[in-house]
Amino acid sequence: MAMSATGMEEEADDTTFVYTAPNPLYAMGWSNQRDGGGGGKRLAVGSFIEKYTNKVSIVELGPEKRELKKVATIDHPYPATKLMFQPHPRDEASELLATTGDYLRLWSIGSTEWEDREAPRAEAKLECLLNNNKSSEFCAPLTSFDWNSHTPSQVGTSSIDTTCTIWDINQQQVKHQLIAHETEVYDIAFAPTEGHCFASVGADGSIRHFDQRDLSTSRILYDDSGGSSGGHKALLRLSWGQDPYHIAAFAIDSSFITVIDLRRPGGAKVTLANHETSVNSIAWAPHSKNHMCSAGEDKKALIWDLKAEQPSDGRIEQPILCYDAPEPINTISWSKAHQEWISIVYGNNLEVLRV
Repeated sequence: MAMSATGMEEEADDTTFVYTAPNPLYAMGWSNQRDGGGGGKRLAVGSFIEKYTNKVSIVELGPEKRELKKVATIDHPYPATKLMFQPHPRDEASELLATTGDYLRLWSIGSTEWEDREAPRAEAKLECLLNNNKSSEFCAPLTSFDWNSHTPSQVGTSSIDTTCTIWDINQQQVKHQLIAHETEVYDIAFAPTEGHCFASVGADGSIRHFDQRDLSTSRILYDDSGGSSGGHKALLRLSWGQDPYHIAAFAIDSSFITVIDLRRPGGAKVTLANHETSVNSIAWAPHSKNHMCSAGEDKKALIWDLKAEQPSDGRIEQPILCYDAPEPINTISWSKAHQEWISIVYGNNLEVLRV
């Protein structure tokens, strides 16, 4: 079933593939290898079990494109808060996968052997574990991270301890660490055209902009004052697309997405408002500056066109495509290597959709 402007439409069988896990799923990320390491499309998806022991599964749509197969399993302490493959794979034989939870971990994922089509296998092993607390073995939980596509040796993490940390993963050392917000930091994203700049959001309701060339100051790009009793409403996630001037973010328990323009900070340039309940995830299109997708508790995955006609208040209320899932959608992602494919996670399922 493919996404459509009117809901769900029956189409060819190769427009939707589903992988069902034994446990609830949350974090998910696409491989950036065009051939997925084994001739197909590869994703990583993490379990969400309220215990210490969790799993990250490497799932692949193989050369015959019949179904999604699990090709490797990683034992992961606590649920992964985010999964992300390296922006530029180092070679065809293996690629790096980064995960956050209690620590930042880097895993080597080998190419998939498809000789046994019923039980394909790929090697997965831990390459390093990085602790951003220099004084002890304790590490404050990491809420999210981003991989610098312009400087692939850099990974930036956000933490509940108010800090953002920029890692040099080649040296396995902290390059920068700073107090980014007054309270918990929930997400971080590098600029698409300037690898030295990044932005973050947190429980204080602000979007903040940083430049690694001078971290003594930062800019507050947006401040959400929509909380109760006049307080701030925590911003949970942000996404920085191909346009260097546009950042999208959403707040806790919010049904809309705010898009700001860095050239006119302070307020929303566009508000995307169609979800009936809380938004859980957003992602910009990798091939367009004007399209993004969102997903939420209302079981809907929506694709938006920011150039769509809008009233003077800047609200866009009609998405160009909509998909109805069976359950609330936890995560959505748009593949950079296969730009016609979007993936969503709901319940125990990872679903891959052709747009």
